[in-house]
This record gives sequence, C-alpha cells and structure tokens, in this order.
Amino acid sequence: MVDAKFDAIIVGAGIGGLYAVYKLREMGLSVLGIEAGDNVGGVWYWNRYPGARCDLLTIDYCYTFSPEVDAEWSWSEQFAAQPEILEYINFVADRHDLRKNFRFETRVDRAAYDEARQVWTYTTDRGDAFEATYAIMATGPLSVPKVPDFADTDVFKGELYYSGRWPKEPVSFAGKRVGVVGVGSTGIQIVPVVAQEAGELFVFQRTPSFTMPMRNQRYTPEYVAEIKRNLPGMRVHARNSIVGGVRPAGTRPYFSLPPEQRRSILEDAWKNGGHTVLGSFSDLLQNAEANEQVAEFLRGKISEVVSDPETAEALKPRGYPVFARRACLDTNYYETYNEPHVQLVDCFKEPIVGLSEHGIRTSEREIELDMLILATGYDGLTGALMAFEVVGRNGRTINREWAGGAQSYLGLMMEGFPNLFMICGPNGPSALANIFTINEQNVNWIADAITHMRAAGTTAMEPTAAAQQGWMDMIAVLAEGTLLSKAKTWYTGTNIAGKASGLTMYTGGFKNYADLCRAAAEAGYGGITFEPMRNPGESIAA
Repeated sequence: MVDAKFDAIIVGAGIGGLYAVYKLREMGLSVLGIEAGDNVGGVWYWNRYPGARCDLLTIDYCYTFSPEVDAEWSWSEQFAAQPEILEYINFVADRHDLRKNFRFETRVDRAAYDEARQVWTYTTDRGDAFEATYAIMATGPLSVPKVPDFADTDVFKGELYYSGRWPKEPVSFAGKRVGVVGVGSTGIQIVPVVAQEAGELFVFQRTPSFTMPMRNQRYTPEYVAEIKRNLPGMRVHARNSIVGGVRPAGTRPYFSLPPEQRRSILEDAWKNGGHTVLGSFSDLLQNAEANEQVAEFLRGKISEVVSDPETAEALKPRGYPVFARRACLDTNYYETYNEPHVQLVDCFKEPIVGLSEHGIRTSEREIELDMLILATGYDGLTGALMAFEVVGRNGRTINREWAGGAQSYLGLMMEGFPNLFMICGPNGPSALANIFTINEQNVNWIADAITHMRAAGTTAMEPTAAAQQGWMDMIAVLAEGTLLSKAKTWYTGTNIAGKASGLTMYTGGFKNYADLCRAAAEAGYGGITFEPMRNPGESIAA
C-alpha cells in the first residue's frame, strides 16, 4: 500500500536537496524530501568535528537564488566554521519554509522504477511506501564515511569517534591521550584544535597531504558592505569561471616566467594564504615538471616551520603530484608538531596492525590511548548512491551498473534509469568546482528538463546508451590530460578496497561543463529519449 504520491521525491537535505525542494516547489510540483538526519545541513550537519571549517571562500559558499537571503545574511569570516555554515543553511531553510517538505530521521532502503506505471517507488527504514514520477538524488559526493582498514574497532574500550559522524554533545580532550588516524583535509583541521587540550596527541599518518596556510580573516562591517554592493558582478564572474567561484585561477603557464619571478609569485601566494598557490599558474595539473617544482617549494616550507628534521621529512608528501589530492588549507597544522606533547606516527615505517583494548597496535609497539578519532575519509562520489538499492529498467541496479566504474550522462542521468536525476553526481565537476554553483546549475537543468517534458506531454526521459558512452569517452580523454588521476585518493576511488578505480569527474572546468549541459538542452535534449504518458488520466501527485 502506498502512503503518499508526489511529483518528485528528493533524497537528501543538504545544499542540493534544499535547493531542489525550493525550485520544484516553486514550479508547482508536489515534492517530498527524505533525510536521514534530524534536520537540514547535509555534510555540515554530520561533520561537527573540532576545527571543521570550509576551505572555500564564503563569498562562493552560498546560494545565489534568493535575494532575501542575500539581503538578510552576512558572513563573519573569509572561511566560515561549521557552526556558522550550518546556521546559514538553517537560515535559508527557515526563510523559505523548506522543512515542511521533508521527512527527517528517515533512510531510503530502496528506490525502484515501475516501468509499466512510469513511477518510482520508495521504501524506507520506517516502513513508508512512496511514489513519485521524478527521482532526484541529492545524496552528496561526501556522505558515506570510509570504514578504516582495521576492522576491529569494537576491541578498543576507550572513546571512539568518526569525524564524519561526530556527536552533538561536547567532547572533552582535556588531559587525555588522544590518537587521530588520517591526515587528509579533516585530520589537518582536527589536529591543531585537539592539541590545544590533549595531554598527549598521536597523529597516525599514512599518506601525508599537501596543505597551505588558510590565513583566515574576520570580516569588517565595511567589507561586508562592499561585498553586498558587488555581489552580482562577482557571481557573474563565478558562473563563467573554471572553478565556479572567485578563488584564484591563474592564466599563465609556469614556465612562461623566469625562475626568480616564479619564486616571487609563490612566496607572495604563501603569504596571502588560501588557494592562492593553487591559482598562481594555469598548468600545474597538466605539466608534471611544473607541478614537481611547486611541490618542492611547498616541501621546503614544511622544513621552515617544523623544527625537528625527521618529523619535517616524514610530513613531506612524495610520490604523487601536488593538488592531485584535495588541496588542503590549515591553521597552524605544521606548527602543532613543534609542541612537545604532539607526536607524529609515520605509518609507512610503522603501519597500524590493529586496535587493542587500550589503544593502537603498530608493527613496532602498542600506543595506549584514552580516545581515538578516525578521520579516515569517505567513499566519495558514488558511495551514497550505492548505499541503498536503486533499481531501474529490467531489474538493473546502480550497484551492478557501477561495479566497473560510475557511468552517467552529463553527470546528471543514467541510461536504463528513466527520470532518475543526480545532483552533483559522478562524471560532473564535483569536487573540482564550487559545490553551491554546481548544485544550483544541476537543479536548474533538471527543472528545465521536467518543464520541457510536461509541456510536451511526455512523462519519462533517459539518455541513450550511445549518448552516455560519448560522455564517458570525453571524461576519459579529459582525464588523460590532467595529473589528477596520478594519486590514490577518493577522487579516483582508490581509497576504498575493491572499488573500481578511475577519475569519475569532468575536468574541463565548470564553465565548459555548464555550456555543454546548456547545449544539450538547447538542441532539444539530443541523446535523450522521451516517453509519452501511458495512462493519461492518472496523475501521480496526491
């Protein structure tokens, strides 16, 4: 028995899910949002770990669809911390009364396409049964925390926390022996904050990351006023940029300047902080020689900050190109290793064997801990959509279709899965551009496609196998021209044992991606097939 019917069901109450509910509701569609958490926020709802902060400029990290929100909200910092970001997302939800369309504390167990009736049927962990014409997945590229390689976490009798599922209640580190496993972007944010209270801190490093000083700044009222006056122009620039935002993006190839000028530019970028180093030159992810010279510059900075030569050397990333893993920003990360109570455990030399009742066992010793924090990353890009059963035509499932790697068309749709739309899905720009810009562009494209279908009297749409393969061929060609695939990271899926590896992201820049999506629509959605309504007298909406 079906509990309720809707035009569209959106899974996820993060950045994309909230905007999708708003946009489709404004079109007059009946909409239901389903969210596992008890409130809105997505990744910023779950990631409450100490030091959690956005590493994109707040000028970029916000919606553009609402003049009311623009007028009434002001950021306090250049790079906002998690509490303020969550406050902002809640502010947007309140301002546009979005929560009333969501069912919280509910997980989708199964979403299946009924081909005869041209509807998607949903079942949830609470026993609900829903139907909708359009299935919109706003599950996010970073939603499923990676389980660490050691599986015996139950053995440890101390406090155990996952960074991606941090409790709402305050956690005290005062005087405790704390271990942090993982030094990606999350671990790099956690370490300096925990070190301020912990009696002892052990940082278990497997693959060191390149990180640069954030050099965050508080906004003055005068600068906030300048931002608001100039916001429209900045947003035009953002939508027409490679990264979908205003962060630096260089136009000069590295070797177009003499060594002295290159060094001067890098030194200034290091002093300015943020992603200025990444944006200093245009070819750092295409030219391996240029990339290595910038990598060596950053390694030299570690030696300048970290006083112990052995620790400094262990912290230096080698064996992969700089920026092929996520470009991290930090506040006093390297400085923290100069503190006498902080110890780096180099897991290349001393790998983790497993856990014990009292701490972590390495190949050399047992390190006793009161608390263990697992900052072990995510099953990125595909993990959330493969965490429950999604069934298309003829019993085809996403899990089987993606067993050899994620396939999609425009990063938005899949052949064999009519009316299944993915927001910020694999094979789009994903982690390589501003997530707000991507989400709004994706939702707007989906909304326009639905409007097109309804105006034409059709009910279902899906890409052809040929169109999808053409898109995937282009993704592969573009990937060959970048160094992004040269590192083992969640970008390529190589951080998850048994997962198909490959760079499932569009690497041609946000503007080019948006242009391709626009061209597909303006060409009458070429490469997409449409089906008429089989039962014209029946409306899916309740």
